[in-house]
Amino acid sequence: MIMGSSVMKMFRLAAAAAALVLSLAASAQAQTTLRIGLAEDPDILDPTMARTYVGRIVFAALCDKLFDIDEKLNIVPQLALSHETSDDGKEVTIKLRPGVKFQDGEPLDAEAAKFSLERHLTFPGSFRKPELASVDHVEVVDPLTIKLVLKAPFSPLIAQLTDRSGMMVSPKAAKAAGDKFGLHPVCAGPYKFVERVQQDRIVLEKFADYWNKDNVFIDRIVYLPIVDATVRLANLKSGGLDLIERVLATDLKDVRADSRLKVSSAIELGYQGITLNIGKDKAKGPLSQSSKVRQALDLAIDREAINQVVFNGEFKPGNQWISPDHPYYQKDFPIRPRNVERAKALLKEAGVTPPVSVDFMVPKGPETEGTAQVVQAMAAEAGFDMKIRVTEFATSLKQAEAGEYQAYMLAWSGRIDPDGNSYVFLHKDAPQNYSAWANPEADKALDDARLTTDMTQRRAIYAKLAKLELEDEAILYIYHRRIIIAHTTKLDGYKQMPDGLVRVVGLKLK
Repeated sequence: MIMGSSVMKMFRLAAAAAALVLSLAASAQAQTTLRIGLAEDPDILDPTMARTYVGRIVFAALCDKLFDIDEKLNIVPQLALSHETSDDGKEVTIKLRPGVKFQDGEPLDAEAAKFSLERHLTFPGSFRKPELASVDHVEVVDPLTIKLVLKAPFSPLIAQLTDRSGMMVSPKAAKAAGDKFGLHPVCAGPYKFVERVQQDRIVLEKFADYWNKDNVFIDRIVYLPIVDATVRLANLKSGGLDLIERVLATDLKDVRADSRLKVSSAIELGYQGITLNIGKDKAKGPLSQSSKVRQALDLAIDREAINQVVFNGEFKPGNQWISPDHPYYQKDFPIRPRNVERAKALLKEAGVTPPVSVDFMVPKGPETEGTAQVVQAMAAEAGFDMKIRVTEFATSLKQAEAGEYQAYMLAWSGRIDPDGNSYVFLHKDAPQNYSAWANPEADKALDDARLTTDMTQRRAIYAKLAKLELEDEAILYIYHRRIIIAHTTKLDGYKQMPDGLVRVVGLKLK
């Protein structure tokens, strides 16, 4: 049978259309998207101004840093290749990786690195300023070398540059955007910013000129804030998400039993503690009046019981700003066992008549609220009336800064150097010293620990600090969380680091 020319033409058009549909479907299929469920919506996506943990998770794909860490907390090169510190500790020379571009095509050279560091130091309201306060000025040595000239030796400096302080931003984009940079950030990471819908999603796509592009295998990343941990897990199980952070310890058994899911975990660098208002308590309650009252509250708490009851034994009890796994943990100061009778005796010595009423501010969330309820029950046996006040996290930070609380359950995601977990909370007038604790000996220890890189010397200095803090009790350190990430078995190459961030370079979606 011979077809007419018009029929043939229609046949060819239909075939061409079918081929086009198939090729579009194939290319759509080839586009891989990694969907990550976050426990909160991040704050501003500007590394100079940001302060949330979930924001750091997004930055891990968006903004590379001068240095990074490995699983053993070693500092490794990222945008910088090496660093060298002068004999007097006051000059740090950093060599940059050649051929790096920002996501707007601009080169990352010494001038750009100088700009980023100076922006962190001078931008109004910068949260990086205290982290880089030791830097007097930055010099350009040659097109790929910068020198940080310090006011005094500062041993945690390179550790600071493994986080937001070390993130490089495009000078061109930052100058043009001013304080609106966080609405469309431009960095030197593996993924570039596409869009953000507050409380709904953040979308990034692969940056074609990334310096390590051969190790980037996923085309798009979508971050979806889902506050309810049960809903996050349900979305992972149904296939709506590929990876979720902060799986509840109580859900671990369920996740491990699901053959389509995989768990990655590590004990965090940070801590969960109860910050006690010493210097800003407007009501002038007993906690702010006497360290004996604060010690009584500490002795009323059984940390291991909290771990077993609230977290199925998955977390790690602690009594310091670093976990018992950390090389700087002071083993000479073990966790005190619970002692209700001694707690009652201390209240009597302090001249306080039970029940001791305490305004206990607790950020909203199943784990914080669960812990607070157990603390409340334990403390009641010693004569405390812990009045739990559940508060949205962002609101709780503002109230803590204003001193509008007496006890505050606060988590810190942690830093690799012990200075990052202690100085900002314990030094007089430090930005996150919410307890308003002021102890000249503690301040001296915190300052001295910054002047030496010798680990033996620093350990001895931090031992003095631990003794002072555990006597005065500005913060009751309670436990160290296990960072629990669950993801589909279709995701290959995922490794959990102790800083809790989700690193995306090297990941593949089957």
